[in-house]
Amino acid sequence: MNLSVDVFYTWGNTLFLISYWLIIVAITLRILMKRKPTTFVVAWLMIIYIIPIVGIILYLLLGEAHIGQQRAKRAQKMRPTINHFINKSLDFPFIFTEQVSDVAKPLFQLCKHQTGLNGINGNHIELIHTPNAIFDALINDINQAKSNIEMVFYIWNIGGRADEVEYALIRAATRGVKCRIMLDSAGSRRFFNSKQSKIMRNAGIQIVESLKVNLFRFIFRRLDIRQHRKIAIIDNHIAYTGSMNIVDPRFFKQNKNVGEWVDVMIRMNGPIVTLMGAIYAIDWELEIGDKLFLPKIVDFAEKPEQKRHIMQVIPSGPGYSENIIQQALLTAIYSAQQEIIFTTPYLVPSDDLLHAICTAAQRGVIVKIIVPQKNDSIMVDWASRAFYSDLLDSGVELYQFKNNLLHTKSVLIDKQLSLVGTVNLDMRSLWLNFELTTVIDDSEFAHHLDILLSDYFAQSEQLELESWNKRPFWHHIIERLFYFFAPLL
Repeated sequence: MNLSVDVFYTWGNTLFLISYWLIIVAITLRILMKRKPTTFVVAWLMIIYIIPIVGIILYLLLGEAHIGQQRAKRAQKMRPTINHFINKSLDFPFIFTEQVSDVAKPLFQLCKHQTGLNGINGNHIELIHTPNAIFDALINDINQAKSNIEMVFYIWNIGGRADEVEYALIRAATRGVKCRIMLDSAGSRRFFNSKQSKIMRNAGIQIVESLKVNLFRFIFRRLDIRQHRKIAIIDNHIAYTGSMNIVDPRFFKQNKNVGEWVDVMIRMNGPIVTLMGAIYAIDWELEIGDKLFLPKIVDFAEKPEQKRHIMQVIPSGPGYSENIIQQALLTAIYSAQQEIIFTTPYLVPSDDLLHAICTAAQRGVIVKIIVPQKNDSIMVDWASRAFYSDLLDSGVELYQFKNNLLHTKSVLIDKQLSLVGTVNLDMRSLWLNFELTTVIDDSEFAHHLDILLSDYFAQSEQLELESWNKRPFWHHIIERLFYFFAPLL
């Protein structure tokens, strides 16, 4: 009897080990076949090998950007509609242009290859960079809305002037304006549990919880894929995007000891709003399955002599070209001849992006990066520091924004080409989340952005290589530890 039990356990253990190593081999091959960045591959392989069983479970839950079968089916079903929209837009060639600046040309060619659309003419853009000015403009446009308001944001935080947006939307819904709001489940968790959300719904405002978070959904999709876009569209005529959520900085994360968040938004009207509306309609249908009618691009066309601000918008996330944002950033960086200025709250670049930034500095381009001195994420903060030595050694100028948390996400190249949107220079924005970047080829807009960046520099302290190299040794250890997790942050 004892012999039989021993034999049973021996065969059981052998079968378990064989099964375990077959799973290890299968997942290893799967990771390698994905052709992800080397750091991503190495990090996951080490986690799987070092942490038995748990590493496999983590990869199955967090290793791939799967959005669930239902959303995948919806995305596939939407493709003919999207293609039809693009083809109809091409019926109005006077809206589009290939006459862009030399520094912008490669990026616009990339956009055309990805979307089928050239640069879009006839847009009017305003850079807004203080919370009060952003709220004033948005609330004023909501108050004048006549037909529809669409919004998607990562965070809606109750308090201060964010409540004024709530009241303005309720007034709009009361007078018959169709209001649709889509908020990320994780970012706006407290809002969904608040009485304010119930009041807004009772007023007739349709509020959708995007990418719902609960343990049961782990089985069907990756839970840390987030809806990180910030978009507001009023009457299919005016649109906003940028880095700011529906958040009054005076009432947001004051317990983090990082000061108030510093953001920008751009307000735009013109044909570009049509593309913004199309992106929103895709997100809406992807989330709940309901179709929204797309606005007609010809409705926004202006007379040729009035055309201004050549633009494109680059959406990213599951269902879009897998590495479109990184491709756009790399293209813009390699096109620079004089100066590149980055602002980002989270600096955890991929190997390719780090190499491009360092190479630009080494070939004589002035490269400046502004990051917050204090960060709301300890892990990201330490992971970012792991890249400072490479950047400083290459001649990149690093500046730390003091007192408040700089949350602006922007790139300014040769004082001509601007990229403004929701994308951080980290792996999550580059490869995972639903994001949006606007591309603006216009020296006037670039001038306004440059003035704002000058103000950021005045509030920042430059980090020198010599002083950085004198940091305590234990800092090196923590930096390398979190660098290991950089591809996963």
